[in-house]
Amino acid sequence: MESEKNIRPFRGAVDRMMWERLNGHKALAVWFTGLSGSGKSSIAHEVEKRLFERGVRVKVFDGDNVRHGLCGDLSFSPEARAENTRRIAEMVKLFLENGTICLCAFISPLRADRERVREIVGPDDFHEAFISCSVEECERRDTKGYYRLAREGKIKNYTGISAPYEAPSVPNLLLETEKADLDECANTVVEYILKTSAL
Repeated sequence: MESEKNIRPFRGAVDRMMWERLNGHKALAVWFTGLSGSGKSSIAHEVEKRLFERGVRVKVFDGDNVRHGLCGDLSFSPEARAENTRRIAEMVKLFLENGTICLCAFISPLRADRERVREIVGPDDFHEAFISCSVEECERRDTKGYYRLAREGKIKNYTGISAPYEAPSVPNLLLETEKADLDECANTVVEYILKTSAL
């Protein structure tokens, strides 16, 4: 577009490295991906709590919350899902520049979309956490009844039922929530982050 030729990023006097020195840790993004009901948000919020208690600058980005605000105009078509993850990636990139550890809990079912996130935020900052859980167990946990509605055809493009989920091939973290409880999963993620974000 013609207007894009006249837009240039503005660089302020405070850069990411300065924020990281102030915070006492490096910024990074942990991208929690998995089926609805697998435990992504629960783990992310528990990790946020534990890191906050340690004085870490940290923020959770949750799929439902982003859908109510930044991406409230998007549907659940494949094209809209791709745009959803693109917007999130650009937002996370801004928080990384502020030295923040970003915990991103999104189904993000397609590998191509997650790879696009990796490209936007940068491969060194992107850490993929696969929350592995069977569809059957996710259905059992589903208090809102979304899986049932999807099986009845009342919800279209529902991941795991009427839309595909492509699991990561080699995630940085593998959390199997049918075998490990919330405490164990949170411990694993916190230990990984503290090690990876050390200055």
